[in-house]
Amino acid sequence: MKKILAFALLPLLLSSGAGAADMTVFAAASLKEALDAVAHDYMQRSQDKVVISYGASSALARQIDNGAPADLFLSADLDWMDYLARRRLINQASRHELLGNQLVLIAPAASSATLKIGPGFALAAQLGAEKLAMANPDAVPAGKYGKAALLALGVWPAVAAKVVRADNVRAALMLVARGEARYGIVYRTDALAEPKVRIVDTFPATSHAPIVYPVALTVTAAPAAKELLDYLQGEPAAVVWRKFGFTALK
Repeated sequence: MKKILAFALLPLLLSSGAGAADMTVFAAASLKEALDAVAHDYMQRSQDKVVISYGASSALARQIDNGAPADLFLSADLDWMDYLARRRLINQASRHELLGNQLVLIAPAASSATLKIGPGFALAAQLGAEKLAMANPDAVPAGKYGKAALLALGVWPAVAAKVVRADNVRAALMLVARGEARYGIVYRTDALAEPKVRIVDTFPATSHAPIVYPVALTVTAAPAAKELLDYLQGEPAAVVWRKFGFTALK
């Protein structure tokens, strides 16, 4: 009866401008296309409303820590989920490792540059006076993975001064797409989503920690958010995750 009443009132709420979202999701910027598609499918099935705020996992976690209202958090690494767990701001029992990804080196689509990634590879020489676009390697997951990989391969000292530090991985992607950086380091899924860049090579999985996207309910999550969380982990969503280049973790 309550749900029927809520639907009956919905037109009134929308006409008055007071239609609040049923659920708010804070999600890593690299999830945008895939999560938009999953959320669309979920809303078609459930008739609930989902609003998604995208950004760097570091920024989103800090916003939740500062009291920003969110029902679910999807991070691009384990560290920022751990950050909220230590502050007792997520429902630990709801936490799951949802997705996997790969780290790639990209160039503008029109570029003919080739470069094979390996120990001591010639990234610095190819950059010359030009720039390498990365998400902030001191805070943002994609940048942290990228720095770790470059350190493991022995090339970070030679390229550190050439790095343009973007606020998030999508900002780094756009620097390359616009030709403002010769190369960039992003997730494979980012590169697949942007036709103005191409993948030059993929970083060895052994050069950085596994790229894992955890998801969890916040401690203030609305009851309906559990249904969304379950849907994110189900097979219909997994089909979409895979379509956009993610690995659906079980």
